[in-house]
Amino acid sequence: MNRRSLLAPLLIALTACSAASARDEGVRLPAPTVDAATAPGEATAVFAGGCFWGVEGVFQHVKGVKSVRNGYAGGDAAHANYDDVSDGDTGHAESVRVVYDPGQVTYGQLLQVFFSVAQDPTLLNRQGPDSGTQYRSAVFYATPEQKKVADAYVAQLTAAHAFSAPIVTQVTPLKGFYLAENEHQDYMRLNPDAMYIAINDRPKVLALERIYPERYVATWANGR
Repeated sequence: MNRRSLLAPLLIALTACSAASARDEGVRLPAPTVDAATAPGEATAVFAGGCFWGVEGVFQHVKGVKSVRNGYAGGDAAHANYDDVSDGDTGHAESVRVVYDPGQVTYGQLLQVFFSVAQDPTLLNRQGPDSGTQYRSAVFYATPEQKKVADAYVAQLTAAHAFSAPIVTQVTPLKGFYLAENEHQDYMRLNPDAMYIAINDRPKVLALERIYPERYVATWANGR
């Protein structure tokens, strides 16, 4: 059974909603002063910010994103499955792999969305109702340029006092990305009425639309 189905009791859901309400509203952050070069074609970014369902849903509505896949990063291939990762001791984080067109959206702009509405970068090893290292906030960089942009943006936001608490997001090398099980792909699109989605994740997409209308598209990435 999907472990998040155990969150069905209304009391638990409402408690999670109350705790996350301020961040669900989102905040427009300054654009990165250091960004990656733009070029035609495709590029890939990997982010972790709590339950991958919500992070996936946000990036599926970002203009210039071609596909988003849920998976696991930070651990080894042998334990890259939902049951093992959910124990919190494999080193993995629930993550998303974003394939995008750098001619339409830059890596820095993806970071801007990630830090602003996809998750709360000040929470250590938890997001919403989920806790454990598998729900940590992380940017997994694949190139020196991505590391440079991510480090610079964290420093920029810190200097600007963009958040009332310190940013705890890890900027760490991507050693591997392992696709999650099929039941976790396109989860928000396929389960829009699920209580977990309605309370914890749908507000993030609404925040994207409201705060970054120039980046929002109504259609879903992955060709749907």
